[in-house]
Amino acid sequence: MIKGFLYHLGLTLRLNFASKQPLIYGYAVPVFFLIAFGTVFRAGHPPLIHQMSQLITISALGGACFGLPTALVAERERGWWRRYRLLPRALGPLLAGTLLARFVLIASAALLQIGLARMIYGTPPPHFWGHFLAAYAAVAWAFLGLGLLIAALATDVPAVQALGQCIFLPLIMIGGVGVPLLILPDWAQRFASFLPGRYAVDALQAGFTVDGHGATFRLNLLALLAIGLAAGLAGARLFRWDQSPARLGGAAGLWIGIALLPWIAVGLVALRADRWHALAIQVPDPALEITENQMAAISYASLPPDDGTVTPIARPNARLAPAQAARLAVLKSRLETWAPGQVANSAQAIRNLLSVAAIADVQEDPLEGPIARAILEHLFAHFRQDRLERGLAWAALDPAGGSVVRTAPELDLAADLDEGIIRTRSAVYAVKFLGRVRGQINQ
Repeated sequence: MIKGFLYHLGLTLRLNFASKQPLIYGYAVPVFFLIAFGTVFRAGHPPLIHQMSQLITISALGGACFGLPTALVAERERGWWRRYRLLPRALGPLLAGTLLARFVLIASAALLQIGLARMIYGTPPPHFWGHFLAAYAAVAWAFLGLGLLIAALATDVPAVQALGQCIFLPLIMIGGVGVPLLILPDWAQRFASFLPGRYAVDALQAGFTVDGHGATFRLNLLALLAIGLAAGLAGARLFRWDQSPARLGGAAGLWIGIALLPWIAVGLVALRADRWHALAIQVPDPALEITENQMAAISYASLPPDDGTVTPIARPNARLAPAQAARLAVLKSRLETWAPGQVANSAQAIRNLLSVAAIADVQEDPLEGPIARAILEHLFAHFRQDRLERGLAWAALDPAGGSVVRTAPELDLAADLDEGIIRTRSAVYAVKFLGRVRGQINQ
């Protein structure tokens, strides 16, 4: 049985790669969508980072809901499956080989999109590979199950196109796959909760950014697994070995209802739990790209002295006049609620806080050294060490990245200074602070 399964799997792959139609639908169409999306969304930072999940979903949807049933029905029309029926215990291994071959095709198309997006637009590959692989497996499971059901219901290849469009178009237009959910009206976002496309896009997005992690990610996987299981069971039960008319009454209607039941269930759960809203896009954290080798290569030699006139840092518990101590205490308390230091992107928040030390330094504030010390202590207290190290390394290695704060009147630092000098001084402070965080510089 295993030998036959492997032979059928290899044969299916060879036939698909030898035919023009599977190559066009499996690879040319995904590349077309990549170029189309890149033309519209290339201005993002990084480009396409929030559209890759949509592109990969479109690729999987086309390959599974059009490519798979088209191949199955075409083979059935040629009488191949009627001959396969003569084999002992044929259905399970043959269907498994067909599904696995289609998975290889759509997965390779997804990898092609990721590689081309990197080469053409500079889009980073998935950062959270564990999330991405789990999500892609669930997406493929759901859509391949739907493709199997379409093949069972379709009487011929044109019918596959018609049934496939009944799934493809709603998912593209109002299901969050082609048009982002964020720009759709509330009624469309609610309706999309009943469609598998939004769960596929949200799950895959968790591989590229921090959007939709945690409980939301697990719920998306559960929805896709349930949809795929019900559709796959219905498709297997309604599977036809020949071109006999499809059985659409009685038990067939029951299985179709079973296939649709998870769609209804997950939609109702999403509405009841108020999870129908589109995920808010979070700015990707560039500090996550910083590697340990990059941080280890940062040199702490030739830094300005801490007691000098450029980028000074006061010693811990330095004595201050009463008025200065009072002013510093006010600044520390205001830092707790200072909006630029509270942004969701931790690397950007760290860069904003470095800007405060840089502003005090550039305007030669009488408390420039103590303010820098206060910023360092605030960073220690409010950021995990791994996040802090990468955020400081990002500011040191990429002074032109992100944005900087040029004035902070809320902190009694009201001078509006040149952005370039703020970036330069922030980078120096970043190296000084990083050395202390990593134990390379004494406090």
